[in-house]
Amino acid sequence: MLDMQTRLDAPGMGRLAHAPADHPPVAPARVGVLLVNLGTPDATDYWSMRRYLGEFLSDRRVIDYPAWLWQPLLQLIILSKRPFSSGEAYRGIWNNELNESPLLTTTRSQAEKVRTALTLSHGDRVVVDFAMRYGNPSTDAAIRRLKDQGCERIVFFPLYPQYSAPTTATANDHAFRTLMKMNWQPAIRTVPHYCEHPLYIAALAQSVERAYAALDHRPDVLVTSYHGLPVRYLKEGDPYHCLCAKTTRLLREKLGFPKEEVALTFQSRFGPEEWLQPYTVEEVARLAGAGKKSIAIMAPAFSADCVETLEEINEEIRESFEEAGGERFTYIPCLNDDEAHIAMMVAILENEMQGWL
Repeated sequence: MLDMQTRLDAPGMGRLAHAPADHPPVAPARVGVLLVNLGTPDATDYWSMRRYLGEFLSDRRVIDYPAWLWQPLLQLIILSKRPFSSGEAYRGIWNNELNESPLLTTTRSQAEKVRTALTLSHGDRVVVDFAMRYGNPSTDAAIRRLKDQGCERIVFFPLYPQYSAPTTATANDHAFRTLMKMNWQPAIRTVPHYCEHPLYIAALAQSVERAYAALDHRPDVLVTSYHGLPVRYLKEGDPYHCLCAKTTRLLREKLGFPKEEVALTFQSRFGPEEWLQPYTVEEVARLAGAGKKSIAIMAPAFSADCVETLEEINEEIRESFEEAGGERFTYIPCLNDDEAHIAMMVAILENEMQGWL
């Protein structure tokens, strides 16, 4: 069997060195990088939203109720109504120029910038692509694309700083399901949570410092708002809550802020269960009522701005704060495709590719 270097030396798609003249063309062996985010509907109309929400809310990692109980409720009630309200929320933030969600726009830009950086270091030996767990571009199609380009080894990078089963684990599950259908599987390394990575914390701190420097006042409290999770998941061993608390602590220490100036909260509740607390929408109102008239808020669990940040934080949560007497509300954007964020991604990938290049 030919070794990887022999294949890498073959320029582009072509006959392998020392192979018979009639050997079919083979792509040179490369390492693939796949950045993966949560997902996006293809459009904001009812049926596009229904397809997207149906895929998302049918994931047993996200909603783990028994199918006999959950699916009738989902199909007959939730998916009859929720696509309308979700579609309205997405229309308020939609990238009309490209006719796509901001999450898709930003994730594509992240992949392009990571590709540029890795090409400078490794030439065409590394192929960078991106995908979504739900919706398009699909994880299945992206893995097959990388395989078709000669990627016998793939670094699979779920863009979730804090691990949880409904995010990191389900992204990995989906990749493994694709492998189950392939006769020749590429080797895959999955990137673990990275909330304690020094470059991640530094990038978050830099974004706060930049936002504060642009204000004519200092906010009374910095609110770090994370996507919520049922408390039951924590009790069953999911480390997400602990990792969120660790992120906020490390960020506060990096900034040098006193404890009373940084708050940890959770947003985006769904269903009747108790979720991780304090709830962001209630906590910002409490802060306003306690005399904290100026707050800044950020969402460290999101690698790119999306409906939960651009719509939920900037509208519902802002409204809760202002109705309770708050006066100055500052949203600090996600790290998105900021240079510091891209440098962090590249550093993580270089570490994960060790021994493969």
